[in-house]
Amino acid sequence: MIVGIPKEIKKDEYRLGIVPSGVRSLVLAGHKVIIEDGAGLGSGISNSEYEFEGAEIVPSAKDIYLRADMIMKVKEPLSSEYNMLREGQILYTYLHLAPAPDLTKALLERKIIAIAYETVQLDDGSLPLLIPMSEIAGRMSIQEGAKYLEREKGGRGILLGGVPGVAPGKVTIIGGGIVGTNAAKMAIGTGATVTILDASLYRLRYLDDIFGGRIRTLMSDSHNIMESIKEADLVIGAVLIPGARAPFLVTKGMLSEMKEGSVIVDVSIDQGGCIETSKPTSHSNPIFVVDGVIHYCVTNMPGAVPRTSTFALTNATFPYALQIANLGLKDTLTKNKALLKGLNLANGKVTHKAVAEALGYEYSPPDNILKVI
Repeated sequence: MIVGIPKEIKKDEYRLGIVPSGVRSLVLAGHKVIIEDGAGLGSGISNSEYEFEGAEIVPSAKDIYLRADMIMKVKEPLSSEYNMLREGQILYTYLHLAPAPDLTKALLERKIIAIAYETVQLDDGSLPLLIPMSEIAGRMSIQEGAKYLEREKGGRGILLGGVPGVAPGKVTIIGGGIVGTNAAKMAIGTGATVTILDASLYRLRYLDDIFGGRIRTLMSDSHNIMESIKEADLVIGAVLIPGARAPFLVTKGMLSEMKEGSVIVDVSIDQGGCIETSKPTSHSNPIFVVDGVIHYCVTNMPGAVPRTSTFALTNATFPYALQIANLGLKDTLTKNKALLKGLNLANGKVTHKAVAEALGYEYSPPDNILKVI
């Protein structure tokens, strides 16, 4: 199999879909790896490091899309890349299709076989390819939120940890999954007062146990969300429904109850955001203000720390890619049910139920698609 890795062209995105050790594993297994010139530089990986392990460096993304059987990326293709995709090509990357009708339409028209990192799911319900980036985004959410609470950045002028004799800042985290848990770790580390809301009592009991009473846990409902954000200096949106659009849990009307100069970091923005007033931003222009509340809604937060992120991501994604290359797509999806759940589109059909429901497409069960791939 020819595996192609193009350079990421999303604004302020410096991650890459493979590291040198992955190239070596594919080459030793008899496959060919082609990488776009300079694709790894943002993550501190040179062309020569890839060439040393057996990769071929090609001059442009067009060469990658023209020759590769499988495209390994980090972020979804942008409109300038749509026409380079070929029918039947495997696209293995983060896609977040539920809030992206134009991308979905383009991939369906080209009959791309799209496997989304974010919906690969194990039997226990965990999302192994989303976890590493969720860990990073959760930790970064406190780091970024604390920065924009500074007065010079337009915030309330709050130091999250406070100092002796001065109360610490208050952090409200909506969602107690991987993002929320990692945000709580960082927030507790600063000395902030932390509240986590989640819709699962089981999860709240777990969080209460692991944090040993250092956080306040609340059932996630509109009343508790309203009361928590009213007193918060920093609100973290950390809600995820695999494959589906995130629900709006903080409405525009609720915003007027928040303190002026408080900060929202909506980590759910990849799936449309869980704050009604959220809209995608970039690292170059990360914030906007609504009703006196600063919104940070960067869609690729881990892209700001690409060296850490690229290695963390590929630790999780590469074993599946190697399996696809070695066994072929059909045999891999037949044997690997977790990866089958990552199949979002194939043969011009939507094969993930949450994506189909979000965008109004007919749902085609992936087991049926396997018969014709």
